[in-house]
Amino acid sequence: MAKGPVQKALAILAALIVWQAAAELVGIDFLLASPLQVAARLATIWRESGFWSTVAFSMSRIVGGFMTAFILGIVLALLAGRFPLVETFLWPYVVTIRSVPVASFIIISLIWLTGRQLAVFISFLMVFPMIYANVLQGIKSADGRLLEMTALYRVPWTRRLLYVYAPNVQPYLTSACSVALGTAWKAGVAAEVIGVVDGSIGEKLYESKIYFMTADLLAWTVIIVLISVLFEKLFLFLMKKAFAGMEKL
Repeated sequence: MAKGPVQKALAILAALIVWQAAAELVGIDFLLASPLQVAARLATIWRESGFWSTVAFSMSRIVGGFMTAFILGIVLALLAGRFPLVETFLWPYVVTIRSVPVASFIIISLIWLTGRQLAVFISFLMVFPMIYANVLQGIKSADGRLLEMTALYRVPWTRRLLYVYAPNVQPYLTSACSVALGTAWKAGVAAEVIGVVDGSIGEKLYESKIYFMTADLLAWTVIIVLISVLFEKLFLFLMKKAFAGMEKL
């Protein structure tokens, strides 16, 4: 059942009340800061030196990893949809990436990469299988009779891609991106925390944990959620516009 703005606002309010009650029950700030303490910290944290550079550092790398996976996932899925040998060749890599825990990839990557490259690579790894698998599924579920007709009339493959495959792929790709965008941020920040990457949001989370600054820890967590949600809304909006533009061609 769809939830309206009022229902969502009430759900958020209820969650904040539960959080406040839990904080008062615990009664120790460094174990669980209250919503009011976190809100007070949010009001000041963005004015501190280095805040925007920290956000820009992490965002550029996580978004970079996501976009690389987005483009490469679509390209390879298109190739796999047209040439079954490509799908067979990619299968063990996709299965491995899906199965191995992200922590294992992060630790292994620390041997190969510098800290500044870590979030890009981990975000890419976590997003790529989602984009690739969903786009490939969208291609495979295209109307067989329509494809037969395009083959009969020798419709160029580029036009088949634009008018047959693209509308079919859109819901699959939109669904994949909705999940992948959040996953990219979770995996990317986790990589920064484990790698203690200088100048990153992950480093701020790590420092907050080390020094028991729970209000800072939760404030940075709220910031991550806000950036992730805003980027997701913007990206899905632009993608919808792009598909709408393709339909008008």
